[in-house]
Amino acid sequence: MNDTTTVIIGAGQSGLAFSKQLADRSIDHVLIERGEVANAWRTERWDSLRLLTPNWQSRLPGYAYTGDDPDGYMDMPAVIRFLQGYAEVIGAPVQTGTTVTSVRRSDAGYIVSTDRGDWRCPTLVLANGACNLAKVPQVAEALPPSIASMTPMQYRNPDHLEDGGVMVVGASATGIQLAQEVRASGRPVMLSVGEHVRVPRLYRGRDIKWWMDITGVMDMPYTEVDNLNRARRVPSLQLVGTSERATLDLNALRADGIEIVGRLAGLRDGKAQFSGSLKNQCALADLKMNRLLDSIDEWVSDNGRDGEFEPPHRFEPTRVDAEPRLTKDLTDGSIKTVVWATGYRPDYSWLEVPVFDRKGRIRHDGGVVMDAPAMYVMGLPFLRRRKSSFIDGVGDDARDLADHLCAGLHKAAA
Repeated sequence: MNDTTTVIIGAGQSGLAFSKQLADRSIDHVLIERGEVANAWRTERWDSLRLLTPNWQSRLPGYAYTGDDPDGYMDMPAVIRFLQGYAEVIGAPVQTGTTVTSVRRSDAGYIVSTDRGDWRCPTLVLANGACNLAKVPQVAEALPPSIASMTPMQYRNPDHLEDGGVMVVGASATGIQLAQEVRASGRPVMLSVGEHVRVPRLYRGRDIKWWMDITGVMDMPYTEVDNLNRARRVPSLQLVGTSERATLDLNALRADGIEIVGRLAGLRDGKAQFSGSLKNQCALADLKMNRLLDSIDEWVSDNGRDGEFEPPHRFEPTRVDAEPRLTKDLTDGSIKTVVWATGYRPDYSWLEVPVFDRKGRIRHDGGVVMDAPAMYVMGLPFLRRRKSSFIDGVGDDARDLADHLCAGLHKAAA
């Protein structure tokens, strides 16, 4: 049995940021990682993926991007090098190649069992991320057996797909990127669209992420959100990181020849059924985008900075067919593969502590796990701030939670 003050499960950006905060407070700890540092970035992403955030926004406690392309977007090898470099700079005590098999309560805190021995600790941090498992709707079970079914965690590039048409289900960042890439390979593509968040890549000459950063949108604390559960389920922005800094929205995909249909509502007798709400979903996304642009324009004017930026403008509304397709016969041979870009969820299958709600989500207050003393969770959407799930957001969350952890240790020692 090994003893330490804190066990951190996961050595991605969240775990590493927390490690830095604990080291700065002289709190002994260990990070347990099933693979190598940044394992998910290494093994569970498609080949062409780039960050949605500009390089300058890759910031961790005491560490930041220093390359010559601050407005570019890191590809996966660059992200891995960035996080590996951070682990080396801070001297993170990572136990790589170590799989957690169970976590349970003990009289002194927690027992973390792994395939390489057990750890005993009074404080515990779950930093294994929010994207361990792909969400696949139950309707997928009704797919005709002749159609290949995969998730973005299995997809690598179009060369690995069956010849023929592809239906991508989901139109957040992942779905639109995969739809565009598959279409560029020459395959027919159908994109099933539900709720989505449309934004431009550039506005008034600046990256939309720059605007969201400087206006404080990304720093909004969880305590100021009217409907926090809703905020934590909002889809990711429709963005792609390219050297052209291109906007990728439904209009751009239509121009590429991709057929846009409504949300996949059901599968019956080999026929896909699509919701008739596509027009309303697109109108709502356009409305929310324009509200964001209005808030940016107001910030510019309120701060007397109109002369620094290009004039304000608005983008063409999303084009929707007058009568979008409502059904598709999946047995006619035109669709060979369905890609379920329907989101992700964390994997806590090894956590044997009763901290879950009825939907299997960890109950927490800004990362402080309820009903489990001195247990913390990191890296979830809107954990403490809107930016919590981004590389740029984990540092502030780690600082706050490390302060809470440290205060608890001092109280216990008093």
